[in-house]
Amino acid sequence: MNAQIESGNIPQAMAALGQAARAAADGLAMSGEEQRNLALRECAAAIREQSAIILAANEKDLESGRARGLTTALLDRLALDASRVEAMAVGLETVCDLPDPLNRVLAEWDRPNGLVIQRVSVPLGVIGIIYESRPNVTADAAALCLKSGNAVILRGGSESYHSSQAIYTCLTDGLKSAGVNPAAVQMVPTTDRAAVGYLLSSMTEYLDVVVPRGGKSLIQRVQQEARVPVIGHLEGICHVYLHESADVAMASAIVLNAKMRRTGICGAAETLLVDRSAAEALLPEVCTALTNAGCEIRGDKFVQQLVPAAIAATDEDWSTEYLDAIISVRVVDDLNAASEHIRQFGSGHTECIVADKAEAAEEFFRKVDSAILLHNASTQFADGGEFGMGAEIGIATGRIHARGPVGAEQLTSYKYVVRGSGQTRP
Repeated sequence: MNAQIESGNIPQAMAALGQAARAAADGLAMSGEEQRNLALRECAAAIREQSAIILAANEKDLESGRARGLTTALLDRLALDASRVEAMAVGLETVCDLPDPLNRVLAEWDRPNGLVIQRVSVPLGVIGIIYESRPNVTADAAALCLKSGNAVILRGGSESYHSSQAIYTCLTDGLKSAGVNPAAVQMVPTTDRAAVGYLLSSMTEYLDVVVPRGGKSLIQRVQQEARVPVIGHLEGICHVYLHESADVAMASAIVLNAKMRRTGICGAAETLLVDRSAAEALLPEVCTALTNAGCEIRGDKFVQQLVPAAIAATDEDWSTEYLDAIISVRVVDDLNAASEHIRQFGSGHTECIVADKAEAAEEFFRKVDSAILLHNASTQFADGGEFGMGAEIGIATGRIHARGPVGAEQLTSYKYVVRGSGQTRP
């Protein structure tokens, strides 16, 4: 593992990372799909071979996290076990099996003067990825960048430093085995926050885009300080809306899964909205399933009348990403009121409608403008792997360049190739 650099050496060390990344990016842009896929397979093999080392490093991080008083949700994000390490290796192989996102002809047309114009996919170049807690992002991010021909500079959270460094060592070993420049994947070798500031403000000649993945404070800092384009998301304040036509058994199953399958992920439901006309029929069974699973319910006055276990919700609850076994519940007049609530309090991430009436779902899809919308399916499907992308760097909630799960295809741009036969412009 890399030794941590001292604060005074951060500018020189970061510049060296940038220079190496730019050189590696040039090589990756010219590489073939076969070599990039070989690198992904070798990285997966190295992760499997060094699983025990990764788990030992993760235990160091968990011990430190417990000592620092990290919440249960954060510890769950941080924790690795044999199955999660294997999932990282499988993720690399899954990305390997995806179609090559490079050199695709996205559009082609002829001009009256005989010019033939093509729009062709190309890498973004060098990507900086800043993330918190989850060490598996180290492998996922590297895989997607390699597949799309981008070099990447990774900066994981301090709480996952040892785990991420162990995974990074595996990636470096895999790249070397495949004959790929190991500088294609680099990790900032320090937990000093000054390195993040330098990456955001002083590496414009090396970085083409920054992708933050983490909490609200991290995303806001990156968006405020970055001097290169940012692909990022804010909180995952995800909603499940139960339309008056919802089947009670389906509603109960979807809400329980959306909230409680894993409470610490950005696709976990944080607010439940229920049509007033169906609240008496739906809420008791749905909320009983939640409370039996250990979920705290914070409801409005109408919810508290129907659900004895509910405590009073405050105004802050509607805009809170709990990442815990807590859900806010509100009764709304109709679909219009539900969509207005989501517009006012949502983060543009993921929303679900449970409804037997297909026309209600179509109306919901027209009126709600979030990155991911679902009909009769858990919000926990808001995941690049579940979308068939192999993995994701995050869920982008902006509207420029990428939106929704950011996979290999979303880490490409394009160029125009024009072929002529001697044409000159009059």
